[in-house]
This record gives sequence, structure tokens and C-alpha cells, in this order.
Amino acid sequence: MNDILVIGGGIIGLLTARELLHAGSTVTLIEMGETGRESSWAGGGIVSPLYPWRSPDSVTALATWSQRAYPALASALRDETGIDPELTANGLLILESEELTEALAWGERHGQRIEVVDDARLQETEPELGPRPPRSLLMPEIAQIRTPRLAKAARRSLEKRIQLREQEEVLELLVEGGRAVGVRTAKGAVKADRIVICAGAWTAKLLEQLGSPPDIEPVRGQMILFYAKPGLVHHITLFNERYIIPRRDGRVLLGSTLEHTGFAKTTTAEAKEELYRAAIELFPFLRRTPIEDHWAGLRPGSPSGIPYIGAYPDIEGLFFNAGHFRNGLAAGPASARLVADLMLGREPIVDPAPYAMNAERS
Repeated sequence: MNDILVIGGGIIGLLTARELLHAGSTVTLIEMGETGRESSWAGGGIVSPLYPWRSPDSVTALATWSQRAYPALASALRDETGIDPELTANGLLILESEELTEALAWGERHGQRIEVVDDARLQETEPELGPRPPRSLLMPEIAQIRTPRLAKAARRSLEKRIQLREQEEVLELLVEGGRAVGVRTAKGAVKADRIVICAGAWTAKLLEQLGSPPDIEPVRGQMILFYAKPGLVHHITLFNERYIIPRRDGRVLLGSTLEHTGFAKTTTAEAKEELYRAAIELFPFLRRTPIEDHWAGLRPGSPSGIPYIGAYPDIEGLFFNAGHFRNGLAAGPASARLVADLMLGREPIVDPAPYAMNAERS
């Protein structure tokens, strides 16, 4: 019998499996497709909520802990696997100052550095930027991580140390006498002492059979990727809910839409055009830059973006870690650590109450 069964192989599932493995547990991970290929692969990888002062304190707690943990995690994964997740602290530049007072107060309260940037400094630090506001906000310590590389490194670090079952969909949770005892897949039953559901946008579908699924729904996000040269964009840049992310190799991402289209993961010409116009408004040089790719992913949307992390009510041995909406990468390390703490009876890194199934989310 397996000690712990992790359902879902995105960043949340992979990091959860890693935490449990490091704690001495025997782990099996089941993924219906390939690990790291859904929203984990599609996301931009900003290690912060976009407008962090708008986030609930419970999201801030997870993001802050994760920001501190990422340098050691990225270094360890690089050393273990030879794959560099490219954690890059190039700062989050927010080209809006309407909420300046709230942002600075939030930064003071949470120990987050926020600077007010004038037009002259913007001209010096981002010369390719288009029309600039008189004042902007800069969070200079915010980093990004290259999501496909993070997922690949996390998988590589686990593949010889856990049982990894890909292309295997979970069809049913097995519950006996009020206790989770395993799952049934197309290949048969897989038994376990404890189960943690990390299935992202598919979590509610999986838990429907129990009668009270968490309020998680798929929210489609589309992005475009420009094949640019290094050194043209220096910061993660945010304006009017759209963000630009410059990768180390020069590629530039622009995202992202928010679409309630169920489990449809197709891209649309309308979204591509909208994203393209937002990109060239921010950085006009992109008009002369080829679009290399355009893709869509399904975020696990939840009320107020507060994830579900903890024990499933009234069923012993069943846990969940899902519903991170836009902050799966930003909150991933802390979420994995917290659910591992709760499963293993350790002192939790943050108060787990806001993430419980029955917690108020508003």
C-alpha cells in the first residue's frame, strides 16, 4: 500500500509530492495527462499576485512565504536536475498610480518594498516603453520563474524517487467507512493511506461524487509570446490588467485573458488581436517583432482567489490543495508546505483556517 497518493501533476501536485517525499513519506502521483502541461505550463510565472494590495491577506501570506522559499527551491532543483528554472528578480513595474496610497500602506504593513517611480526614471530604466504615466509603482524584489522549466525540473527531481503514473485518469475516489482508501483508474484500484487532491480546475469534478465539491471552476487564459532580443524589456510590466514578462533569452510574454468558457482550452483570433494591441501599446517595438506562439490554459478559479488547502470534511485521510486561480506559481511552495504540515500533523507555517472547505471566501 502507498503511504500518500497525490492526484494531479501540475506545479501544485509536483511541489506537494516533493514536500511529502522530503518528510519521509512514500508517494505515488497520478496525472491524467503529462505532468506540468496544464495551467502550470501555460502561466506566466510571476511570483506575486498582480495587484497584491487587492488580494486577501490569506493569499498574501502564501505568496510572501513562497517568495522567501523560491531562491532555495530553484537552486536545489537546478543542482538536482541540471535544469535551471530561471528564477529572475527583475521587479514588477505597475504603470498605474490611482491606488498609490493603498499600495504603499499595504507594502508597509506586509514588509514589501514598493517605490514610486517618476517619468524620468522610467525613461532611463525602460526606454522602449510607450506612453508613460507621471508616476508608477515598482516592486523591485518581485521575481518571475519560467514555468515550463520549473515543472520539468520538479518532475525530474521526483521521477526516480516516487511512483509516477501519467496518462492515467482517476475515475473514482474509493471511500470505505468514512475513510479514503484509494482511487480507481482505468487501470484498476490504487490504494493509499492518505490522498491529496491537487487537480487544479478539475478538482471539483473529481470531488462531485462526495456531494460537496469545493467552489472551483475553469477560467481560460490566453497568452501570446514574442520572439524578441534580450535587453529590450527590463521589468515585469503591468498595465490595465495586462502584463508583459521578459524572459532571459529575450522572449516576451503578454497575458492574459479571463474567460469563463468551461473546459474549452482553444485559442481565439479575437483574444490574440486584443493581446497584440495591448502589447504594442506598452512596448511599440513589438510591432516589428514576430509572434512566436499563442496558447490557452485553464486556471482553477475560486471565490476571491483563495485556494482550498486542508482536510476534506467528514472523510478521514482525504485532503485537497487546489483552487489557486491566478496565483498557483506565486503561492505554490507555501501551499505545498502547508498541506504537508496538515497531513503529517506538523505545526503549520501559516494559519490554515482561511483555506478550509467551509471558510468564508468573499
